[in-house]
Amino acid sequence: MERTTLFADILLPLPIKGYFTYRVPHNMNDLVGVGARVVVPFGPKKLYSGLVRKIHKNPPKKFTAKYINSCLDEKPIINELQFLFWEWMSEYYLCSVGEVMNTALPPAMKLASETKVVFNPDFDNNFETLNEKEYLVAEALELRDVLTISEISKITGLAKVFNLIKNLIEKDVVLLKEELQNPYRPRVETFISLNEKYDNEEELKELFDKVEKRAPKQLELLMEYIKQSGRYEPQKKEVMQSSLLKAKKNPYSALNALIDKGVFGQYKKKVSRFTHEKPENNNISFSPEQTKALEEIDNAFSEKDVVLLHGITSSGKTEIYIKLIKEYIEKGCQVLYLLPEIALTTQITQRLRKHFGSEAGIYHSKFNDNERVEVWSNIAYGGIESLGSKISYKVVIGPRSALFLPYSKLGLIIVDEEHEGTYKQQDFSPRFNARDAAVFLGKLSGAKVLMGSATPAIETFFNAKTEKFGLVNINKRHGGVMPPEILVADVKRETRLRTMKSHFSSLLMEKMKEALSIGKQVLLFQNRRGFSLRIECKECNWMPQCNNCDVTLVYHKHINSLKCHYCGYTSPPPGDCPDCGSNAVFMKGFGTEKIEEELPVFFPDANIARMDTDTTRAKHAYQRIIDDFSSQKIDILIGTQMLSKGLDFKHVGVVGILNADNMLSVPDFRAHERAYQLMTQVSGRAGRNKERGVVVIQSMDPWHAIIRMVIDSDYYAMYESQIEDRRRFKYPPFFRLVRVSLQHRDPQLLSNAAAKLAESLRQLFGDMALGPEFPPIARVRNLYKKNILVKLQRDAKLKQNKQLIFNSAEKFKKEVQWKGVRVIIDVDPY
Repeated sequence: MERTTLFADILLPLPIKGYFTYRVPHNMNDLVGVGARVVVPFGPKKLYSGLVRKIHKNPPKKFTAKYINSCLDEKPIINELQFLFWEWMSEYYLCSVGEVMNTALPPAMKLASETKVVFNPDFDNNFETLNEKEYLVAEALELRDVLTISEISKITGLAKVFNLIKNLIEKDVVLLKEELQNPYRPRVETFISLNEKYDNEEELKELFDKVEKRAPKQLELLMEYIKQSGRYEPQKKEVMQSSLLKAKKNPYSALNALIDKGVFGQYKKKVSRFTHEKPENNNISFSPEQTKALEEIDNAFSEKDVVLLHGITSSGKTEIYIKLIKEYIEKGCQVLYLLPEIALTTQITQRLRKHFGSEAGIYHSKFNDNERVEVWSNIAYGGIESLGSKISYKVVIGPRSALFLPYSKLGLIIVDEEHEGTYKQQDFSPRFNARDAAVFLGKLSGAKVLMGSATPAIETFFNAKTEKFGLVNINKRHGGVMPPEILVADVKRETRLRTMKSHFSSLLMEKMKEALSIGKQVLLFQNRRGFSLRIECKECNWMPQCNNCDVTLVYHKHINSLKCHYCGYTSPPPGDCPDCGSNAVFMKGFGTEKIEEELPVFFPDANIARMDTDTTRAKHAYQRIIDDFSSQKIDILIGTQMLSKGLDFKHVGVVGILNADNMLSVPDFRAHERAYQLMTQVSGRAGRNKERGVVVIQSMDPWHAIIRMVIDSDYYAMYESQIEDRRRFKYPPFFRLVRVSLQHRDPQLLSNAAAKLAESLRQLFGDMALGPEFPPIARVRNLYKKNILVKLQRDAKLKQNKQLIFNSAEKFKKEVQWKGVRVIIDVDPY
């Protein structure tokens, strides 16, 4: 019987447009399926794992298709909905689908072959022709047979070893070999079982009597097994060996003896990497405002697919989310709960797991590769087996990466704190905004989208006001809690009167002392980390600069170094000025580290901690700090904008915003919107219990319009002032922005290239193409940067105009003289 010849279009995680056609070997016709991973050759030697997009019978016309090497998955790991979502993202954000795939899949699911070096069987063992470094490699190969590139680098002490390997190949010493490795390993644990004959109570009693007389340690371990297995409880449990051993001191000899006697047996089993708790019976009592909001959301969802919940801080939005999640789970739907920061997932997850137990899953980049694959598989396959029961996630909590999980029954997407800029991916393609992508994912999957914020983004509120989205308001805090009293400390006046104590106004010091004296906690917000923001010579104004970036170095006291926050470059602090030799070198400005050091002088009995990027690098660092502050082990917590992300602390009496002026003076059209959002969100952490909280804003300009709006909690005034400016100057939401950035090491070549590309864009868009201009920080990691900003009308030609920008950039990149210039297109930059 003649077999059908099949071909497959494969998606590879590469920045190359389109799909690649491969031939399916006849023996794989029944194995290869759409959405499954296959191993394919790419280029002369490389192997990659790709995703099957389509299976068909049409051979390529311009080339002979290579064969698929092997199939990695029995079942698809993504579905048709994911492919459509990725393709939309590729089209909207002007990137390849392969780049979306590269971002979407967990690293352990993207396999690429690793180049390995092996001995050439024809080598004549003539080591005399080799130099010292080549000899080291040959000697290592004699011992280990195979070496990776990184291993050769360690052996030779060379950072770049390709020339060395090239020489060894030319001397017929080595050959290169490609191997594909799958880094994912399921978690396997050893379990202990009791011999079946001891199911008989008399046999078990006899065993107890025997070991009690001869081996008390064995008796203890046996008793612990009976306890952990729940033998006399309605439901028996499997006993993990590690759990059994942990319960007793020095138990290994006793365990081995019981195994040798045939009392215990051992078996291995795959288990989940996560702990799963049972839900508690947590009934939520809703305020009249929350009940009304729930009814309005239901009504809005009957007419709109997207609804904005505009609720002031501490108005009980999370309880509303929980109620809606329960409703959608009862309908058999999945729910995605998006958060702007990994820091928030710990608190929110604790709350959700009280209600949903093992049905609530978490997904974010702080998980290791194996953990991420486990969550992905749970969603893709409808659950995973663990300890005799099936764990199936109905609600997933996570930041923007959670958007990409392979949902099949998505019913509701919640975008909490939707105004946050961290929803926008900035550093690599696709440069997507998770808030906007969630709207399209909801449309694609038929799910409703609920956005929540006390300070919505201007664009979101505009969509709600123009009835594109539904709008529901909550204007009262939950449980009758009073909004905080917001006071402003005039830093200029206090400096003149000499009432400032270091960086703290007399008003803030007074309120902090009052709060601490009655057992309340204090939050201090300073949106700069480090000790001193700059070092400056009093005589000649010299300041230490980064060698790689156009920024001043920030002093970090805990490492006693000057550090660049862009590239990580470090330098020892100077004793004298290297320009003029003066010893009048002073530190200016202050970051979170300096505040942490100075506070004990004023509050020697207080427990003080800091929450910023430097203190939260470890996997569970956020959790520890948040838990310690929640349990009142910390009296004063100093932090950057992490403090503004919707954290719920019950005992905060005072919030201090130490430098409001820094936020108001940023050269960006969103500066005032962001300053209002940050100050309002940080202020919302105060007084979330019965007693009213106090917020002290320190500013050189206490009568600034935005500060007054924060004091009055007048979001509408801020919105009206900003929306008028946006309309007048052609900014979002009235126009779409596309930023084209060019990067190169040579500033003159970059300027010439940017001028050339800007001219071609001006021919298409006239004066709506602005620039090119250097950004405020023109050089990062020795790459200079210039930006061109294109403003596009929101009309039927938007998609076509974006494609024109992309085509112009592609045409520009093909010109030989601009070959080394990197071009980055950012749609809807933030």
